[in-house]
Amino acid sequence: MEQIFAPWRIDWVERDPDEKTIDGCPFCVLPEHDADRESRIVARSERSFALLNNYPYNPGHLMIIPHRHVGEYAALTRAELLDHARLKQVAIDALHDGLEPDGLNMGMNCGEGAGGSIGDHLHTHIVPRWEGDTNFMPVIGETNVIVEAVDDTYERLHEGFAAQPGAIVEDTETAVAFEFDLAVDDDTA
Repeated sequence: MEQIFAPWRIDWVERDPDEKTIDGCPFCVLPEHDADRESRIVARSERSFALLNNYPYNPGHLMIIPHRHVGEYAALTRAELLDHARLKQVAIDALHDGLEPDGLNMGMNCGEGAGGSIGDHLHTHIVPRWEGDTNFMPVIGETNVIVEAVDDTYERLHEGFAAQPGAIVEDTETAVAFEFDLAVDDDTA
């Protein structure tokens, strides 16, 4: 019998759901910390940031989040919408460069009824997928097996983001920055 070792999951299993570890919206508070690696913010743009999920469905599970606290997709300004979309494009390239997945699942939970744990601050999930990554565990055992520690994934994705055109790399402790030209004069990328 093979053993599954995922020690970081114990924090999620044993957490007190009533205990708040961050005062306020985590998507508003985390970018204000001066510790991108510790906060798991792997990339930033003017209006959005890419955050590794602490309790991922798969290694590399990212969330692209607007800086402004906004819960409705239609409430994004044009600049926020475009910046969010551009950072998603860069994140997809960084995931392919850093982790080489076979595919990606992308989506967002909008509103409390959609099942997201943070329903009032919009965020888009990007989950890397590999052929054969789903097996009997989630189907029969109702358990997900994550094969890589989030800190190791941060390192690989930081390198993936750093390799993208226009990346501004300060150091390995700070999120990779991007300054997008948000002019919408034409259809070029």
